[in-house]
Amino acid sequence: MANTPVEVKRSEPAADSWRQLRSEMERLFDRFGFGMTPFRNWFDIEPALQVRTSFTMPSPAMDIVEEDKDYKLTAELPGMAEKDIQVVVSGDTLTVKGEKKQETERKEKNYSLSERSYGSFQRTFYLPEGVDRDKIGAEFAKGVLTVTLPKSASAAKSKTIEVKAAA
Repeated sequence: MANTPVEVKRSEPAADSWRQLRSEMERLFDRFGFGMTPFRNWFDIEPALQVRTSFTMPSPAMDIVEEDKDYKLTAELPGMAEKDIQVVVSGDTLTVKGEKKQETERKEKNYSLSERSYGSFQRTFYLPEGVDRDKIGAEFAKGVLTVTLPKSASAAKSKTIEVKAAA
């Protein structure tokens, strides 16, 4: 059998360094999270690199709080109306989209001014297990979006298992 040369392609050293750092950080979180998925992973699936254009507005910060019976996701969206916001549940993900349009037109005797600006955002989150997808609700009041993610009855209950000695 003849030896044939094999071409080995190496990735960029910087990419390898980032991959190694990420891997080490995930192991660290897993170790201190006792092997369970950290809370941040239940919801976040933001891309590592976000592409922005002049038509994309920065993604708004969204707060997620776990309560006894549900999770609450809130986002401040000033200058938007409920018709500009869309909340979509698809499988195990929840997507919040928004588009802001602002138009100003001013006509005076000697001049005319017309300005338009448009922007959109989209955030996608993993839904944790135990969320009743059929009862998810969203409200928008005074520039604040609140999405309520109720826990299902089976998720809300906890049960202590008795540990028995082996015979």
